[in-house]
Amino acid sequence: MPPISDYPLSVILAEAYDPRDSPRFLKQVWRFRPRGDRWVVIDSTETGELVALADVPYRLGLDPRSHRNPSSPTLDGDPYCTQGFTYTFAFEQTETAQPQEKPPFYERYSPYYGYDPNPRLGDFNVVFTYRRIWSPVPRSSQRVFGVTLPKPGDISMQNWVWGNDYRPGTNRDNLIFTRGQLQERGELAPGGWRGGLRLETLRSGEELALGFYYWLVAGTTNSQAGEKKPYPNHRFLKGVDAPMGTGHGLSKYPYIREARRIIGRPSWGHDRGFSVDEIDISRVDYRDPYYRETLSPEMFRNLWRSLAGLEMTEAIRENRQPMDITRRTRSTIYADAVGISHYQIDFHPCLKHYPVERPGNIERPEVRRAHAPSYPAQIPLRALIPQRVDNMLVAGKAIAVSYVAAAAYRVHSFEWSVGIAAGAVADQSLRDRLSPHEFVADLPRVSPQLQALQRRLVAGGNPIAFPETSIFNLDWEAWRIW
Repeated sequence: MPPISDYPLSVILAEAYDPRDSPRFLKQVWRFRPRGDRWVVIDSTETGELVALADVPYRLGLDPRSHRNPSSPTLDGDPYCTQGFTYTFAFEQTETAQPQEKPPFYERYSPYYGYDPNPRLGDFNVVFTYRRIWSPVPRSSQRVFGVTLPKPGDISMQNWVWGNDYRPGTNRDNLIFTRGQLQERGELAPGGWRGGLRLETLRSGEELALGFYYWLVAGTTNSQAGEKKPYPNHRFLKGVDAPMGTGHGLSKYPYIREARRIIGRPSWGHDRGFSVDEIDISRVDYRDPYYRETLSPEMFRNLWRSLAGLEMTEAIRENRQPMDITRRTRSTIYADAVGISHYQIDFHPCLKHYPVERPGNIERPEVRRAHAPSYPAQIPLRALIPQRVDNMLVAGKAIAVSYVAAAAYRVHSFEWSVGIAAGAVADQSLRDRLSPHEFVADLPRVSPQLQALQRRLVAGGNPIAFPETSIFNLDWEAWRIW
């Protein structure tokens, strides 16, 4: 049989979750039984599959606007508008023009493709070098925007917003099924789980990526701005020895930017369930007139009280006006921190209309309002602990973060940090015969068990705070060390 990697993921997943044998799989059902009376399950799947199966409270897509997520473009939330997903691929620059085969579905997706609305990025060489992963030595001495121009032998891996990002945003094409959709499909019934993804949308993402390569080398249209000319001196790389390691040339799995996100348990300061939110990490200027004009007076006042840092109690007691409150300029500090994270709040927003490739389609308005630098931040243990189930932990992108915060808590360094933390918590809970939630039951007081866990993480080379982190250091710029 051809290797499984010869088939796109949309084909594989159509068979993989069915326990019966299929044309590409011979299957055997494995059942996991714990040793002893205590065990812990960790969901580290890309989309929060066990979160859905356990039916613990979670969110998808846009959160309702609130004083903790004031940049949300909607008052009611929208579970269908999630971040776009991307099938990456690699291609190589060649000395001479190569034959380029036009995909049969290319015309369907061609209205989507474009360089970027920013003219500075409207250039093939910028797109190529932005994700260049290999260059023979020596590189070219010619430069564009400070980067050496590509030359034959250079390889680029593509991950481009108006290229191979597939960004559905309606209930007709959303990739990750909501709880209601899963119920309608029977996927929450015993034996009914089939991955929780819309395979038609997955396949559209695969086709979009393949078509994007053809647009780069042969296309002449540009959905954003400026002219586009062909660049035929390139070769699409596929096969077991190519960077993606697949027969079709696409990555084995798409880059998922957003998963089902749990709602943590009610805790100190979070009566409705814990979450890391926009105002916990964002550097947005909340004195911008937009927030004063868009938020209700009560929401605007609560926003600034939450940004007050050590002044919060006085601001509430004295009923200070928002403009009289001094904002803390650092992230929220967590007594139950088990890791660190730092990345810009970065969006690849859903598109407004169905389908994604509809001519003239635009991004969902106002989603990028929260797009901003963030402060170096921590990963609190409470974000890993779901409601209802005592022996479950959540890792990866499925931890308790809002849509805006998830745009920063979604990269590999964070996932490694939270994964290490989840493993350590699971092990320590079994050793101490505690459920994970018991480590944080005494907050804001730090229990001896939580202290021991944090010491263990730090001793293992996994920091839980950036240097000099303290509730008394209100301005990151004053104590940063680089």
